[in-house]
Amino acid sequence: MIPVSKTIEADVVIVGGGIGGAMAAIAASEGGAKRVVVLEKCHVKRSGSGATGNDHFSCYIPEVHGDDVEPVLTALMNSLVGQAKDVELMRLHLLESFDIVKKWEEWGINMRPLGRWNFQGHALPGKPRAFLKFDGRKQKAVLAEQMKKHGVTVLNHHPVVELAKENGRVCGALAIDASQPEPSFVLVSAPCVILSTGLTHRLYVNGSTPNYLFNTAHCPNNAGGQALGWRIGASMVNMEIPYTHAGTKYLQRAGKATWIGVYRYPDGKPLGPFVTKPDPEYGDVTSDIWNSAFLDVMHNGRGPAYLDCSENTPETLAYMRKAMFDEGLSALIAYMDAKGIDPAKHAVEFTRFEPILHGRGLDVDKNGQTTVPGLYAAGDMVGNAGCGLGLAAWMGWRAGHAAAADAATAKGSADLAANPAIKAKMELLSSFMDREIGAEWQEANIALTQIMSDYANVGPYNVRSETLLKAGLGYLAQLREETNANMKASCSHTLMRAAEVLDLFDCAECIMRSALERKETRGNHKRADYTFTNPLLADKMLDVTKQDDGSVVTSWRNMKH
Repeated sequence: MIPVSKTIEADVVIVGGGIGGAMAAIAASEGGAKRVVVLEKCHVKRSGSGATGNDHFSCYIPEVHGDDVEPVLTALMNSLVGQAKDVELMRLHLLESFDIVKKWEEWGINMRPLGRWNFQGHALPGKPRAFLKFDGRKQKAVLAEQMKKHGVTVLNHHPVVELAKENGRVCGALAIDASQPEPSFVLVSAPCVILSTGLTHRLYVNGSTPNYLFNTAHCPNNAGGQALGWRIGASMVNMEIPYTHAGTKYLQRAGKATWIGVYRYPDGKPLGPFVTKPDPEYGDVTSDIWNSAFLDVMHNGRGPAYLDCSENTPETLAYMRKAMFDEGLSALIAYMDAKGIDPAKHAVEFTRFEPILHGRGLDVDKNGQTTVPGLYAAGDMVGNAGCGLGLAAWMGWRAGHAAAADAATAKGSADLAANPAIKAKMELLSSFMDREIGAEWQEANIALTQIMSDYANVGPYNVRSETLLKAGLGYLAQLREETNANMKASCSHTLMRAAEVLDLFDCAECIMRSALERKETRGNHKRADYTFTNPLLADKMLDVTKQDDGSVVTSWRNMKH
């Protein structure tokens, strides 16, 4: 049995120290919580999707946009960030976002690199722009310093592998101390837990480089955190609605937000009707509106699709390069320089990547409260108000304050080691370390991506159906059983990866069970047996919940307007 090296009591524990988690920790401390503990898989100075930087922050600034927030809200809802979200929460985010922006600027993050509030990209020409252009290169280091100033206890290299519940309320978390080669368990008793593990990758065969698990558009260590909420009984929402990112082919870390150019066919004609000349203010939103564009042109033979930046001025090209650096795309810049790729001369091929859980996950209220008392969530793992940096920062701030108030009148577990879920997870993970012969975690992860790509794939040219999804669930159950019986780990790092795979299994099950219940075609959720889009479901969201007895229930709720 892997030993327990630490037992900690906290008021609020935050799972994940990315943008949402860091903001939650600072807010919880400001809100009066004395013992705030962050459990981070990597290191808070460089962790999460915002690890290397960001360049756009969704927000509303009255002195720029005017007194009416509604046009900005409409623009945000029409972006990929607003897809399948509760309008009420998105509006509240915008109304409170400027306060967050000012905090960040006060703390030392450069929110006005041009000396003014500058909104760019992800917008139709002539329409309001909802994304503030900023320099986020140092954002994580700044937030890490703020956590330190607020007395937050940060345990780096401590991935959380299970949550505990007593009498219907969350009561603590189990983590692995992966800071040393030999793993140990850490038990953290707390009446309030804030989940902020980010989006989830490694569920589908990689869209750009199929043989690689870690060539992803965001941090590849963000893997399966939604499962922590799923297993403890929190309602999940929008898990069946696919999200796909777009960017440069073969080097997936590089998204499209910072590029200034025009998408074109090989013959030079623009790919869409919206942008025919490079526009720094608006960018090219073709792939936001026509999400399957890059796949469509390959399917019909008119591709590949290229981003052409050659009509930009030297000043605009220099500005684009600086924005890429601010976003954290230094690897892309270095690669292009080394290979002699000059955006002023060379068009770059773009593609759509594999499906990910980005803004798909836990169903929360305006304070980040899930359906499980004491459990909160913030960031990209939130299903109805999560997707992107601005929403993560805002919801983390709200969740931190709410959890601090909640913790004042609640208690954590008196004996976390005896909790059935914690005990079972400790025994299972210990069995992986005890095996001398067995399968590596990569084998299980690759098998999972194949099952998901074969039986729960995403449109436009792949379909789902009752028979396919049920077959996929059968294969998943078999894979889970064989993995539990045969996977081995040799050190704290491989044990962490093994635990991630178990989480990915749960995310996969939730996706397939949600997809089974949505008996319609909506966007890239394409049902071969329900080819129509049901107008009666246009203002509804599907909640999927795992009960304490292991059964799964589904329910429809009205979208919050």
